[in-house]
Amino acid sequence: MTMALLTRDDLYSLEQYAERRAEMRTVVMKHKKDRQLHIGPHATLYFEDKQTMLYQIQEMLRVERIFEAAAIQEELDTYNPLIPDGSNWKATFMIEYTNVEERQQALAQMVGIEQQVWMQVQGCDRVYAIADEDLERADEEKTSAVHFLRFELSAEMVEAVRAGVDINAGIDHSSYTHSLEPIPRNIRDSLARDLS
Repeated sequence: MTMALLTRDDLYSLEQYAERRAEMRTVVMKHKKDRQLHIGPHATLYFEDKQTMLYQIQEMLRVERIFEAAAIQEELDTYNPLIPDGSNWKATFMIEYTNVEERQQALAQMVGIEQQVWMQVQGCDRVYAIADEDLERADEEKTSAVHFLRFELSAEMVEAVRAGVDINAGIDHSSYTHSLEPIPRNIRDSLARDLS
């Protein structure tokens, strides 16, 4: 089963959004709390879905003052691929350091980390992320602080999550190894809804 993608019919005009923005922001920020998974002190997975992407697109249209049909479609085409389609989880993966120098050093040591992020449905094998399908974000020298990840699940894993089993997550990189076993229940339940 695939999730419906966003279309222009889902979007508010700039004026409508201006009227609804504060209310929508409150709802989305509450929703996002159940979709942020901190793995260790410096890495966070922000799991995306239709609601987070709708908000992202509305914000982009607002900031850029976009109202032409072609430009709106371009935003939809950019963000729709980040909506999970029923058999996967999609996340923005961020490596976060407040100190710029420390971040630069860490990114140089973390080359390839985006390939080492995993999710595990209890009783099943780990699923490692498929990273940056849109464009290359790393080179031999350093990785990027932001990556887009997809975790593709088997039918058995989807059924197990729907049945309520725990989900584990972690990163196995020589310079950054952390795991959560299991992830918090509120996040588990939110991710389970991506699979329905």
